[in-house]
Amino acid sequence: MKIHYDVEGGEFISAGVASSKLKKTLKQLGISPIIIRKVSICMYEAEINMVIHANGGVIDVEITPETIDVVINDEGPGIENIDLAMQEGYSTASRKAREMGFGAGMGLPNIKKHSDNMEIETKLGKGTKLELTFNIKD
Repeated sequence: MKIHYDVEGGEFISAGVASSKLKKTLKQLGISPIIIRKVSICMYEAEINMVIHANGGVIDVEITPETIDVVINDEGPGIENIDLAMQEGYSTASRKAREMGFGAGMGLPNIKKHSDNMEIETKLGKGTKLELTFNIKD
């Protein structure tokens, strides 16, 4: 099964819609609540990152009997220093985002922690691509 979501940059009100929709779909498919929680956390963090840091982007999900594969492509400025961005608490969020309670610097660390595999590609001035894998079966 393949699912596609569009995420708008700067739209804090709609941030989390894609992760909520995917969570509902995974429940309907009978996926383990533990896996659903992990996928939902990662999807939400990725959506927030696209809203805060990028001009939006797309999320493509493929669900197979063995894995849930999530590919996140944003249209943002790219990540200048991935090692720094992976440190808990580091954030380049705007003042506006911080005032709204976002930008705590936990996005990428949480995604790494809760996915079974995370690959990141970034190009300055072009955007960032995350590829996440969640194993359904041990």
